[in-house]
Amino acid sequence: MERRRSGPMAASTILLKWNWINQMETKLLTANDIETAAAVLRDGGLLGIPTETVYGLGADGLNPDAVRRIFEAKGRPQDNPLILHIPDVSWLERYCHDIPPAACLLAEKFWPGPLTMILPRREIVPDAVACGLETVGIRCPNHPVFLAILRALDRPVAAPSGNRSGRPSPTCARHMLEDMDGRVEAIVDGGPCGVGVESTIIDLTAPVPRLLRPGGLPLEALEEVLGEIAVDKAVVSPLAAGEKPRAPGMKYRHYAPRAPVTVLTGPGDRTARYIREKMGDHTGVICFDEYAGQFPGGTVETIGASGDAAAQARRVFDALRAFDRTDVTAIFAQCPGDGGLGLAVANRLKKAAGFQVVELGEGEA
Repeated sequence: MERRRSGPMAASTILLKWNWINQMETKLLTANDIETAAAVLRDGGLLGIPTETVYGLGADGLNPDAVRRIFEAKGRPQDNPLILHIPDVSWLERYCHDIPPAACLLAEKFWPGPLTMILPRREIVPDAVACGLETVGIRCPNHPVFLAILRALDRPVAAPSGNRSGRPSPTCARHMLEDMDGRVEAIVDGGPCGVGVESTIIDLTAPVPRLLRPGGLPLEALEEVLGEIAVDKAVVSPLAAGEKPRAPGMKYRHYAPRAPVTVLTGPGDRTARYIREKMGDHTGVICFDEYAGQFPGGTVETIGASGDAAAQARRVFDALRAFDRTDVTAIFAQCPGDGGLGLAVANRLKKAAGFQVVELGEGEA
């Protein structure tokens, strides 16, 4: 069954032309509305789609006009490429060429799943998807609703995360509706996302495979299959001005709430002490569960125990987004270490902070 909501109408006394953004009704679909969802994409519309990682903003990946609407709806920079989603590995050769053996190994081991591979693209992939690059990011998602939509559409879907550009990624349909109501034709409610952070992106066109974005598949799992993997500097620091991103999430400030974020790395007791010393009125705190009671007067969001990176991944975007419903003017965040999924959580927090990071080692206050 569908439920309809009216998108917010742009208020203006002088309307020179009709702008489709904020002028449409966004339908809320259920996981049973597969054919309706596929029809939205087939007709050139935009669709909010549940995945195992985060909700995506999808369009027919072979329709350049539909793909360009993704950038308009999100306010996404035009040099930030998109990921192409396919229902199984047999589609890989339709859209990529010169596929190395490493790609086949990774697909066999980790697809469907939260892994995107950068490969040389065929001409059938629109420039609008690749943003002028000769490569494309491609993945097979591990979500029954998304896979069913892909099979019903019988075409690939281009999709970034389903948030306004720069905002925290949505991990449930309600979060996507907050950002995209009136900007997309429909959103499919497939429940909360199981992983909670975007896919891991690995570039297989380089002599040594290169991690471009940490995500729902840990680096260590990739190393077990491929051996040596280089880690791009964009994982831990911002790209320099003028550098072109090879994959989503590399260049721009992402995942950010309205209030500025400062990230604290180091032992939990030391980061907690630092936060208490810096707290003022209207301070927000993102912390591990065991430190939740140590910030009196603060607005606290917990993301899981310090040793539970999987829980942190599921909750980090919810925590960042929650502060926009409060009056906080500054946010401090405890940061996990770089092992396993902790690398992805740390990357998202540091991106949200614009790499405003305070490093506290042993013995530092």
